[in-house]
Amino acid sequence: MDKLSHWITNHLQTLGIQEIWAKYLNMIILVVVLLVVVFIIDLVFRKILLKAFSKFTSSSKTHFDDFLIKNKTPRNLAHILPIMLVYWAIPYVLVDFDYAKKIALKGIEVFGIILCLWIVRSLLNTFKDFFKTLPNLKDKPIDSYIQVFMIFAWAIGILYAFSIITGAALWQFLTALGTASAIIILVFRDTILGFVASIQVSINDMVRIGDWITFEKYGADGDVVEINLATVKVQNFDKTITTIPTYALISDSFKNWRGMTSSPGRRIKRAIIIKQESIRFLSNEDVQNFKKIDLIKDYLNTRQKDISDYNTENNIDKSILINGRNLTNLGVFRKYIDVYLNNHSAINKDMMIMARQLAPTTQGIAIEIYAFSNDKRWENYEYIIADIFDHMLAATPYFNLEIFELADIKKAKTP
Repeated sequence: MDKLSHWITNHLQTLGIQEIWAKYLNMIILVVVLLVVVFIIDLVFRKILLKAFSKFTSSSKTHFDDFLIKNKTPRNLAHILPIMLVYWAIPYVLVDFDYAKKIALKGIEVFGIILCLWIVRSLLNTFKDFFKTLPNLKDKPIDSYIQVFMIFAWAIGILYAFSIITGAALWQFLTALGTASAIIILVFRDTILGFVASIQVSINDMVRIGDWITFEKYGADGDVVEINLATVKVQNFDKTITTIPTYALISDSFKNWRGMTSSPGRRIKRAIIIKQESIRFLSNEDVQNFKKIDLIKDYLNTRQKDISDYNTENNIDKSILINGRNLTNLGVFRKYIDVYLNNHSAINKDMMIMARQLAPTTQGIAIEIYAFSNDKRWENYEYIIADIFDHMLAATPYFNLEIFELADIKKAKTP
């Protein structure tokens, strides 16, 4: 390169061009030659690398190398040789221009740092895509980890770039950053909070990708599709996307339904309200009629015998039903619901099954079902609930009970 420079300069001077202009023309010619050579080397080297990677990936069983090509890692690696060539040639091309040479060398060094960051980014994105294909890591916030690494990489790269441009030592920039830490914290507040939150979310296993969460403050009710450093994306059941700040997961309250989806059943907790005036004691005739209902026939036989024996032993006057021990239509109905649930094929028998009576209200007495369905899928879950309550509502009149309706109050107030 040095001989070529002298040859061009001497040749230009023999053509009668002044020495100063000969130097400028020499620099321009050498720059053009260098750019052409670098472009050709970059193009050839890039094609060689891409072809080599493609050949390797076609015979490889893993998908990691496919993600390397997808994220342009070979393309970025191909730029290393041309940059090294330019860095070596600059002192010869700008041999007569010291100031320009220093600027050019610093520019190449800064570009080398940027290229290193591109390579690191492509490698990290490759790891991210590869880890997402692993079953054990599909629900982990890989994006957050990658972003944390990239923030550190960019921070180090920018510090080195400033150090090269200004010629100051790296420790001086670190000292200046310590002085300006208050401003940095103010500017990067959300990033810092997101960084801390993403670590806590991961360590405490609060949220995973694929979890169903309900976050009323942000109107989110759906599946987590992405967790990164700053935000968590939730695809609601109406297919809209809600974006939640990552730090909100540790500063605010939300509901994660993972416990339900990983459990053997999904809870059913719903009630019907019975009119209080329809509740009464059962006579022997009523009990005989209820024995026609198969599910509670055995219960009524046993229960009626126990009550009759008790009343006889204690000489209870049964001319009035309120005396002694008695069955009520509401109690028998509650027992019917309990037996019905225990015989229902969609109810998990290994989990709690209960038909309970809640406290009386101005509307009536609520009979609540507390059980767990075998099928946790939303559509099937709603079908199971509807099937159970369809039966309960239709069965109520058989026990001489009435369902409370607001229209009943309106009728009662009408003169």
